[in-house]
Amino acid sequence: MADVATGVLEIVGARMRTADCKLGFATPLDSLGLSSLDILEIILDLEQRFDIEIPYNVNTKLEFDTIGALVHAIERIVAEQAGSK
Repeated sequence: MADVATGVLEIVGARMRTADCKLGFATPLDSLGLSSLDILEIILDLEQRFDIEIPYNVNTKLEFDTIGALVHAIERIVAEQAGSK
């Protein structure tokens, strides 16, 4: 699912506030200077891009600590929701 990885990197890259950071699978999300609004916008962008629904509670910490964990979670959600359609 290279499409997912590319899409996630593009979406996160567009929102990150730290210009000197290179994105990779091991990049910690908390190193990108993202605000809670940025996280919400990333989630909305991912939902729209991949036509999925991401379970997210704004009152809890984001479950993904790295770009790679986010990519794998999106891949799983895409596969699950494709199977239920």
